[in-house]
Amino acid sequence: MNALGTIDRPLTHDPQKQAPMTSSAPEPVGSATPELSMNGAMRSRQNRTREMQLIPEALARAHMHERLREVDAERQALRLVAARRMQRRAERVSLRARRALAMAVMH
Repeated sequence: MNALGTIDRPLTHDPQKQAPMTSSAPEPVGSATPELSMNGAMRSRQNRTREMQLIPEALARAHMHERLREVDAERQALRLVAARRMQRRAERVSLRARRALAMAVMH
C-alpha cells in the first residue's frame, strides 16, 4: 500500500488541502444523512474558527466576573468586621453609661 498519510498521521493538517472523503458504500436513497455542500462545510469551518478566536475573550470575561465576585465578597467581609467592631464599641459605651447611672443613683 502506497499511502501518503494515515488517519493518525495525515500528510497535512490543513483541511482544504486534504483529499475529500469518499464513502465505501453508496448511501441508500432517502437516507437520513443529507449531502453536505462544500459551501456548508466552509461555513461550518468559519464558525468554528470564529468560536476559537472568541475563546480568549470569553475566558477573560469569566476571569473578570470571578475577580468582581471576589472583590464583592471581600468588601462584604470588611463591612461585617466594621459592623462587629462598632457593635462592640456601642456595647462598651452602653455598659459605661449604665455604670455611671448606677453610681449616680447610689450616691
